[in-house]
Amino acid sequence: MSDFRTAVLFAAVLTTGLSAGLFYVWSYSVMPGLARAGDRTFVESFQHMNRAMMNGWFALSFGGAFVLLLLAGGLLLGADGDQRSKALPWLIAALVLYVAMLVITFAVNVPMNNELDAAGAVDQIKDLAGLRERVEDRWVRWNNVRSVVTVASFGCVSWALLQYGRATGKG
Repeated sequence: MSDFRTAVLFAAVLTTGLSAGLFYVWSYSVMPGLARAGDRTFVESFQHMNRAMMNGWFALSFGGAFVLLLLAGGLLLGADGDQRSKALPWLIAALVLYVAMLVITFAVNVPMNNELDAAGAVDQIKDLAGLRERVEDRWVRWNNVRSVVTVASFGCVSWALLQYGRATGKG
């Protein structure tokens, strides 16, 4: 069972890290790059990137991290006292931070993504500047928060794996 717990924790680290990297890249390269673009390019590019992102690979890391964090927590509940006491608090912190990212995503960023998508083809949008103004600053601000909490989640689950390995004598 120890090897299975280790594998699940490792998979949770990997998928959480992929999610953290995704939000980090949007915060520190994609959105600053789009900020330099004109309104038409901003809206059209954003629409295309959001549509392209909705795929199985994204779902695997984004949803998989949550499922694997939960599974790892459940598995750690069955671990011996030292393994559980060293790793579980860090895993719980990782899960709480990841849930915070999910709440932000579904409460703030997804509705703005949907607003941009619902605006239709760029040629048909009468007020590109107004649409961009309603979305850009808020989307960027909350994505930066998502980046910070997801990177923190990644750090916590990584530390949980390290602590579990130390407690099992494999770290």
